[in-house]
Amino acid sequence: MPEPSPQEVTQLLAAWSNGDRSAIDKLLPLVRDELHQLAHRYMSRERPNHTLQTTALVNEAYLKLVDQRVVRWQNRAHFFGIAAEIMRRILIDHARRHLGAKRGGGNTISLDDVAVVSDERAAELVSLDDALTALAKVDERKARVVELRYFGGLSVEETAEVLAVAPDTVTRDWRRAKAFLRRELTQE
Repeated sequence: MPEPSPQEVTQLLAAWSNGDRSAIDKLLPLVRDELHQLAHRYMSRERPNHTLQTTALVNEAYLKLVDQRVVRWQNRAHFFGIAAEIMRRILIDHARRHLGAKRGGGNTISLDDVAVVSDERAAELVSLDDALTALAKVDERKARVVELRYFGGLSVEETAEVLAVAPDTVTRDWRRAKAFLRRELTQE
C-alpha cells in the first residue's frame, strides 16, 4: 500500500472531527504503520525482555484515540502528537501501578504486569514524568515540545506546525526544556 499523503490523513481527521465515524475506519489502515513505528520507538527504550508488546501498546493507544470525542484534529502531526502523548501516558500509568504495588500501594496487578517493567525502568519513567509535569507548570509549551519531539518522534517542523509556532521557537524551546529536565532529574 502506498504511503498516504499528509493531506489525505488530514482530510480524514477533519471528517472524523466533524462526526463522520466512518472516517476513523478509513484512517486506521493509513496510520497503522506509523503508530506501530511510534510504539516501537517507545518500546526500544524499554528493557530487552519487556513483556508488553509493541502491538499491544498500539492497540491500547488506538482504543484511547478512537474514544477522543472533543478533539478538533488539526492535521497529521497533531494526530501523532496526541498518539505519542497517549502512549507515554499508558507506559507511565503502568510504571506507577508497578511501583505502587511494589511499595504495598494496595493496587492489584497481575503477575504479567509485574514482569512488564523493571523497578529501575519504572522509577526512571516516573521521574521523567514528574520532571515533565514540573516543566509544564513553568512552561507548558516547552513540555509539549518534549512530548512531541522525544516521545512522538516529530521533526522540528512538524512540532512547529502542531504548536503553531516558528521552527526556531521549537529549537530554542527544545534546548531549554532539555536543560530544565536535566536539572530536575539530577536533583533527585
